[in-house]
Amino acid sequence: MTRRLSLAAAVAAIAVSAVLLAACGKGGDAKAGAAGAAPPPMPVTVIQVATRVVPITLEAVGQAEGSREVEIRARVSGILEKRLYDEGATVTAGQDLFLIDPASYELAVQEAKAAVAQERVRRDLAEVEAKRLEPLVQEKAVSQRELDQQVSTARQSGAAIAAAEAKLKEAELNLSYTRVRAPIAGITGRALRSEGSLVTANTDASLLTTLTQVNPIWVRFPLAEPDYNRIRSGASRNARVQLVGDAGEVLADNGKLNFTGTTVDPKLGAVQMRAEFANAGAKWLPGQFLKVKVMAGEQRAILVPQTAVLNSEQSRIVMTVGPDNKVAPRPIQTASWLGGDIIVTGGLKEGDTVIVDNLVKLRPGATVQPHAPGEAPQQAPGAPGAGAPKPGK
Repeated sequence: MTRRLSLAAAVAAIAVSAVLLAACGKGGDAKAGAAGAAPPPMPVTVIQVATRVVPITLEAVGQAEGSREVEIRARVSGILEKRLYDEGATVTAGQDLFLIDPASYELAVQEAKAAVAQERVRRDLAEVEAKRLEPLVQEKAVSQRELDQQVSTARQSGAAIAAAEAKLKEAELNLSYTRVRAPIAGITGRALRSEGSLVTANTDASLLTTLTQVNPIWVRFPLAEPDYNRIRSGASRNARVQLVGDAGEVLADNGKLNFTGTTVDPKLGAVQMRAEFANAGAKWLPGQFLKVKVMAGEQRAILVPQTAVLNSEQSRIVMTVGPDNKVAPRPIQTASWLGGDIIVTGGLKEGDTVIVDNLVKLRPGATVQPHAPGEAPQQAPGAPGAGAPKPGK
């Protein structure tokens, strides 16, 4: 009995081992088959690029500045008696801003007037004396020399009157300078001198405040030398300049270039430009950073979607598909953005096929399954279900 049980156990063990070996063999064959099969081509969306006429648009970041910026300085010395404006308020041309104590200048005007009156009296006296001597000379009662001297004195008095009148005008002018007025309309800055301060003309202490005209406002921005060369052939004179927001919305469409630099900054490799914008209501303030878009004419170029462009440290690249459905990277030269597309100025030619999706999964030389936007990818031959009829067919 014991021998029969041992034999049965051995037969069972052998049977189990055979089953396990068979199972292992089948699993190994399956793995070998999977390793030998090539992966199916990746489906990708492609477009055929074509040359088209697009506007020349250049973008830059600029900084706003007043179209006129004036330092308000005291032109005469004295005690600052009163500030006549609200700091930061808008003032008109000719409006009084400060009052310097005018007392000493009023006295100077009165003194100059008295000097003019005195010289006129001297002139009148000299003329009367000259007329009195004329008949006496004819009668030989006085010499001709005495008459000549008196005529000369009358003429000297006339010159003295002119000098006194000039001093009177100077005194009146200095008196008018005690009222410091705004030379232009604009927005005032903070007062740099308070009431009671001594201001001295022609020194740093003469600066009282600043005045900035913000309508129109100027926006100064640099253009890289290659971009500037694209518009320098006269197109910049009629270029339209826009201010755009962070989301690309147009904030102002009424800008005009009013200055173009004549030198290239050796540090930045850029040319300074300046545009003028209407700024009613002081919407933009001096010192504010703004995004500028220059539109200067048209050009023929190729557009590709932003999603089709790969950015590297040295260049921009698109993935193209050849007639054999192989992936080939292509470096491109680009200009600016136009909506959701980028303007390609070099590296592509009309009719090239560009991949617009699945870019991170692609490798140069890989086989892909291209299809047009909006179309379903075609199944590769031999793929599961490739021979099955499509629904509805």
